[in-house]
Amino acid sequence: MTDANYDADANLVADLPAHEQTYTAFNRLVLFAILHIILMLVCLALAFVGHMPILAIVLGLGGTLALIAGFALALP
Repeated sequence: MTDANYDADANLVADLPAHEQTYTAFNRLVLFAILHIILMLVCLALAFVGHMPILAIVLGLGGTLALIAGFALALP
């Protein structure tokens, strides 16, 4: 093994924790976005199809705050 290959492998190993942290953060962001979109669709269905707009607003605001708090408190 040449010195150049060894240095490249050492750099890859050194960068691995940063890449894992970035992957985890992006994964959490995507999960948050998906859950928030589902929450908004449920609230729209409840408001327009279910004829309960007040409950939809309360559920939308409460659910959004719960999602934000849940993801903020669950930091690794």
